[in-house]
Order: sequence, then C-alpha cells, then structure tokens
Amino acid sequence: MTTHKVMLLPGDGIGPEIMAEVRRVMGWIEGAYGVSFDVSEGLIGGCSYEKFGHPLTDDTLAQAKASDAIVMGCVGGPQWDGKTDYDKRPEAGLLRLRKDLDLFANLRPAMCFDALADASSLKREYVAGLDILFVRELAGGVYFGEPRGIEDLPGGGRVGINTQRYTDQEIIRIARVAFEMARKRNGLVHSAEKANVMESGLLWREEVTKLHAAEYSDVKLEHILADNCAMQLVKNPKQFDVILTDNLFGDLLSDAAAMLTGSLGMLPSASLGSGGPGLYEPVHGSAPDIAGQGIANPIAAILSFAMALRYSLDMGDAADKVEAAVSKALDSARTGDIWADGFEKVGTTGMGDAILKTLG
Repeated sequence: MTTHKVMLLPGDGIGPEIMAEVRRVMGWIEGAYGVSFDVSEGLIGGCSYEKFGHPLTDDTLAQAKASDAIVMGCVGGPQWDGKTDYDKRPEAGLLRLRKDLDLFANLRPAMCFDALADASSLKREYVAGLDILFVRELAGGVYFGEPRGIEDLPGGGRVGINTQRYTDQEIIRIARVAFEMARKRNGLVHSAEKANVMESGLLWREEVTKLHAAEYSDVKLEHILADNCAMQLVKNPKQFDVILTDNLFGDLLSDAAAMLTGSLGMLPSASLGSGGPGLYEPVHGSAPDIAGQGIANPIAAILSFAMALRYSLDMGDAADKVEAAVSKALDSARTGDIWADGFEKVGTTGMGDAILKTLG
C-alpha cells in the first residue's frame, strides 16, 4: 500500500473546522484508492504563538520539510493585531514556512462553478465558464526585499521602507512555471507588471520576453500593465488563461478575481518549490467573526487538498473526483456565503456531508 506523509496545519479562526472536513475527504480517498495517509498535525500562526511564543517553531518546520505535502488552514485574528512584535505576528509563521521551503510558485485558480455563476459580482455571461490560473512569484519582491523597516528621520518624523527587488533568475524560474502550466491549458500567458514606472517591472518584462522566445514560442505571450489587468478582470475576465505576476501584484489581482467566482471561500491555492513538499491552503482568511459557529465554507480547503493530490501526491484521478464532487454538491447544498433561494442551507459539516455523499 502506498503511504503519503501529509502534515496538517489547521491554524487559527475557522482553520480547525474546515480542516476537519479535509480529514473526512482524506479518509474517503484512503478507502477508495487503497492508499494510506500518514498524517501529522502542528500549530502555526496565533495558536503557535500562544503556546510557544513563536508563530512557527523549528520543530514544526522540520516536520513540514519531512512531509510529502502540507495542507494549511488559515492564520491570524484581531487578538494579535498590533499586540505582538512584528516578526512574531501570526502571518510571519506562514511567510517563514514559504521562505524556508523555497516555495516560490503560488498557483491560485479562479474558476467559477456553473452553479455559482449567479453569485458572482458580475453578470452570469461574464463569468460562466471562467477558468483563470494565477501564477504568482512568492519568495521575492517587496514582501522580502531589503532594506525594509520603519526609521526615524533626522529632522523628525518617520519613514516606512520596503524594497521591490527581483533578480533575473527569480523571474525566469516563475515564468517557466507559467509557460509550462499554459501548455497544459489553453496556451496563453498574460504577464502583468508595471514596466512603465518600475525598473523591476522592466527587468521582469525583458526576462519573460527572452525566455518565451528561447523556449516557449508555442505559447502565446501578452504583456499587460498590472493596473490594466485589474480593469480587464472586471471588464472581460474570460479573455485570460494564465496570468503571471510578481508577489505584490499577484496578491492583489488574484484576490480581486476571487470575487468573480462567487465567494472567496471557494478558492484553493498551491505553493510549490523546486523539489520539496508543496504547501496547500485556501485563499480566504481566518474569519474570526464566525469561528467556532460551524458555518464556515470548507470547500476552498477541500479543493486545496485536491491540488495536493494533483501536484504533490501524483493522484490526479483522485483530484478530479474530488473537484467533480464539489461541483455536483453545489447543485443542492450551500453554506451561507454562497446560499441562494432553492438550495439547502448547510453548515461546515453539512457541506462536507454533501461532498462525501456525492463522492459515494
């Protein structure tokens, strides 16, 4: 029997609730496909800070590195906002995990299930059939560039400093991921940056262009300014296939696209490196306002596990099965964030029940 070593990091807020539904789906996969999941569980974010004084311990990081895949819930909450040192805030644990595992490629699909087309912020005709994949650089850019910090000015006052920095090799390796993904999809990459006002954006455009000409001329490449990309996502989102972006613009653009799909609670993500375990997590946050109420939507977490099946565990057929089950379950059951007249309104466990029923 094949055994896959999977680490679960439920995190804060609704994380433990949605991760419980992931574990139920994992159990179904074990029975249906004759595999075994060797599951370990650790703390990350605010819960880790409360217990250990740090949002990610060395021991948890070591366990993560030794896994085949890592599935995470979410981190953060108002109880830690502005009340902990900046390097010990819950989000710092996630950033360290990404950095230490060199998870440089963030895959964020924005796909509109047909059953949710009417729940989108845009009219059905603009989003029905929507299927965009964001390939976001995750280990560089303004979130990690040096120098950074808050400093006192000589004449009084303060200045906040963040540095947008990319090397040619960082750009090339993420662009290669985007082109490879496009080859498996519809063969179109839009590379979004601000080459008109940023030197890092100009280097980005030059390196992506060179790589395309040298290795990926079979893929269509279009350059687009990031602000125009934001406008086009609202105006005509179905023109896009793969959108390649840096860390900052990818963060913003993919969140904007998330609302086209009906709910942020529907979207998974994968963060991949060059050989180690991938990290899989829902796009949504910890939703502290509904934590513990049993009403959170677990679909993004379940779809994140499906991405782990596909990209880290070589179980593409099982991933297809889970994704199809989610789509079918939405024809009858909905959590509150996506509920509409004519559908059964269910909580977190009820949504898991509907998906498991569809899986059979």
